[in-house]
Amino acid sequence: MVWLSRLTLCADCNIARRMSQSPATIPLTHGHAANRRAAGLMVGAMAMFAVEDAGIKTLAARLPVGQVLATLGLLGLCVFWAMLARDGHRMWTRHLLLRPVMLRNLGEAIGSLGFTSALALTDLSSASAILQALPLALVMGGALFLGERVGWRRWTAILVGAAGVLLIIRPGAAGFQPQSLLALVGVAGLAVRDLATRRMPGDVRSHQLSAAAFGSLIPGGLLLAWVLGTPLLVPSGAETLGFLGCIGFGVAGYAMMVTATRVGEASLVAPLRYVRLVFALMIAVAVFGERPDAATLAGAALIVGSGGFAMWRELRRGRRS
Repeated sequence: MVWLSRLTLCADCNIARRMSQSPATIPLTHGHAANRRAAGLMVGAMAMFAVEDAGIKTLAARLPVGQVLATLGLLGLCVFWAMLARDGHRMWTRHLLLRPVMLRNLGEAIGSLGFTSALALTDLSSASAILQALPLALVMGGALFLGERVGWRRWTAILVGAAGVLLIIRPGAAGFQPQSLLALVGVAGLAVRDLATRRMPGDVRSHQLSAAAFGSLIPGGLLLAWVLGTPLLVPSGAETLGFLGCIGFGVAGYAMMVTATRVGEASLVAPLRYVRLVFALMIAVAVFGERPDAATLAGAALIVGSGGFAMWRELRRGRRS
């Protein structure tokens, strides 16, 4: 789900820091073998995230969404806190009080609440397709709030992606599901998270950011359960294994994704993030019996195509710089 994939931002944060270093200090790996390995790792990471999403959707079928969020937040906090302790670093430092960190955690909580609710209440295929609009939301947010220059080509890609989202949601049509708007809330929250990451000081550790992000889900999930008046339930043995499996797949996917971004060329690796939608559609059909209609598939194609184009333009612009 958005957890570790929502923590793709941590990998993006690592990439940004590497790019900000001088060429002599960036550990580059060249060659077709490295690119093949990176491509395989990124595809594998996207498969892990799709399985994680399916697991969360299954858990949310019986357990309250707020409880699912809080439980995964607690488990994720423990995992990354343990990683910090292993490396001899502290979890609680003054870095957590920085405005970009607090804004990032808020975006993480809102994005996770929105996307997890969409997974629980709508089809996995449509929620996953709408999530792919995140790169376009980042381009638009960077232009509107960070003063980044965006040319007419990428603005056109944003409009095409928005048309794809409308095709999936279909407001005003007979099949319109208001719950599908929750996926857009998820995209907005995750965009805030990633934009805040771009203003993060370089000395904040990625594992600390990840732990803080997961920690923000605990009060957010409990607050949601309290507002909705849903009582907390005792997870069954299978559900407990499901929680552990979600965290395991998420952490494994995160590790594979970070490794892929370090050993492969960005122009090859970055677009492979969209493979996640392919895995999500396969799981949606095979496991949940979903049958995405032509409009949903067309909307997903528009989102992926426009997002891939915007990503390619960004990479090309970065090379010129």
